[in-house]
Amino acid sequence: MAKLATASQFLCPLLFVLLLLCPCNAFYLPGTYMHTYAQQEEIYVKVNSLTSIETELPFSYYSLPYCQPKGGIKKSAENLGELLMGDQIDNSPYRFRVNVNESLYLCTTNALNEHDVTLLKQRTRDLYQVNMILDNLPVLRYTNQNGAIIQWTGFPVGYTPDGSSDDYIVNHLKFKVLVHEYEGGNVKIIGTGEEGMGVITENDKNTMNGYEIVGFEVVPCSVKRDPDAMSKLNMYDSVDKVNCPLEIERSQPIREQERITFTYEVEFVKSDIKWPSRWDHYLKMEGAKVHWFSIMNSLMVILFLAGIVFVIFLRTVRRDLTRYEELDRESQAQMTEELSGWKLVVGDVFREPTYSKLICVMVGDGVQILGMAIITIVFAALGFMSPASRGMLLTGMIILYLFLGIIAGYVSVRLWRTIKGTSEGWRSVSWSTACFFPGVSFLVLTILNFMLWANNSTGALPISLFFAIFALWFCISVPLTLIGGFMGTRAEQIEYPVRTNQIPREIPARKYPSWLLVAGAGTLPFGTLFIELFFILSSIWLGRFYYVFGFLLVVLLLLVVVCAEVSVVLTYMHLCVEDWRWWWKAFFASGSVAVYVFLYSINYLVFDLKSLSGPVSAMLYVGYVFIVSLAIMLATGTIGFLTSFSFVHYLFSSVKID
Repeated sequence: MAKLATASQFLCPLLFVLLLLCPCNAFYLPGTYMHTYAQQEEIYVKVNSLTSIETELPFSYYSLPYCQPKGGIKKSAENLGELLMGDQIDNSPYRFRVNVNESLYLCTTNALNEHDVTLLKQRTRDLYQVNMILDNLPVLRYTNQNGAIIQWTGFPVGYTPDGSSDDYIVNHLKFKVLVHEYEGGNVKIIGTGEEGMGVITENDKNTMNGYEIVGFEVVPCSVKRDPDAMSKLNMYDSVDKVNCPLEIERSQPIREQERITFTYEVEFVKSDIKWPSRWDHYLKMEGAKVHWFSIMNSLMVILFLAGIVFVIFLRTVRRDLTRYEELDRESQAQMTEELSGWKLVVGDVFREPTYSKLICVMVGDGVQILGMAIITIVFAALGFMSPASRGMLLTGMIILYLFLGIIAGYVSVRLWRTIKGTSEGWRSVSWSTACFFPGVSFLVLTILNFMLWANNSTGALPISLFFAIFALWFCISVPLTLIGGFMGTRAEQIEYPVRTNQIPREIPARKYPSWLLVAGAGTLPFGTLFIELFFILSSIWLGRFYYVFGFLLVVLLLLVVVCAEVSVVLTYMHLCVEDWRWWWKAFFASGSVAVYVFLYSINYLVFDLKSLSGPVSAMLYVGYVFIVSLAIMLATGTIGFLTSFSFVHYLFSSVKID
């Protein structure tokens, strides 16, 4: 053994050195692999859908009369997440040559007709933004507002000056491309930036020498040019540079019969920013103190509830059980007649709840959603969900949800067996579990999709994608849920520690409805996440990047603890007043947080999204928020129910009843 230990100590460092020295091809995970460009190499900008915080309806870039590339419009390959988010990435005629500063002509449009003018004016007044991408980096724009520099992604279609009824189109773009000169060396570790970590070896030296694109900025402006003179030029001919911004008289108005000339400038600037850190400008975390305040606030709530649970367990429950166990059988029988509180419902506490099948289905779906959320946020916090990989987060969530169907089926069927005492009907429970949440979501999304179709938005899912998602669900999630259900029938049945009486015990009348207490309990879990909820809503609806997944993971863990504690406390309070119908109340004690999330989201719509206009936009917002709130209800309700079930099982397993 000593020789083996000595040999392993020698071989491990040797193996590590050999791995470093041997030729290999490495990759960046996550994100995209670093790409270097040679001097004067041609690069083409890509364009994404036009977006607006006023309507939330994305439209194709080429739905407006913009210049088209010589070879025609070609769509980029998009993943499932990008398609669901309404992204439509196309090629564009904007061509750069590395380290060549130039000012170029693109095209001159035909005379604008009434339809073109109406569309351009509508997109301008709805504050639509043009989104461009270079080497997977979105274009950035900086504006000065009240002495503060504000960073935006994209640039406006046009603008309407104050006090003017005319609209002006942005037809000249001044690009600035930041490049970092990279020279391949021997083995070199690229730091763990937002796009991951990679190894560049000697074999890559020849191909990796060159320039990395580490920044992409734009200054948009409107320039009125002579269309007759400009139309004589060819695409990519040189034109004079422009100093932006220009006076209104020299800007290009949007009017009928106007011919618009599109031009652009590009300037390459060498930068010390390294490739792994190029996303830092996009992901600057603002309001870190607010995030910490949210976490500290949640910790205070947890400590408060933990104190209550501690008192329940150690002072009340254990004291009663200790006294009860110290008595002999005759004294126990005499004491039973004088009992009060939770000990009186010993023969009813495990009585089958109303709508028992529904609670099994909801708990199964809740486990599936909770597992998906935890795994996704953990991977995102570890850096595996890079913003460079558009749609990666949503795609990962969908794939995880599909494969976690096996756990949903197992939990729902095992709970069904526990309640019913038999496996009969497990197939129906499994099918219902597989269809409940996806069915509701599919119904809502179909209604919203018809609205998007009616508005010709790129956010509308094509019918082929509908069938693809349906096929994924039917071929992956449904079979796995049925397999999980079958495994649940073979698992060991959870035995109740006490027998259930044939005749249910009458529940004493109360001064106030018990559901009022349950509904109010949701305020405590909501208090742990409402600050983070504001940042998430701003990220989704105001076009901002959200990448503080470390904070989100901590908040999620705190939310799980708070939901568990709230449900246990509420369940114990109901048992103490001889209310043995705790099943649904335990679920909604923590699940009612979804009601407050939904109401807060509506409040955000009314007071923070004042720019959101039109009934279609409002319906889209409410529809998406409803789906998210339903998912939160199932996940948090499941946490509370399973914790309360364990608590009740433990509590009454300590009571000796003949």
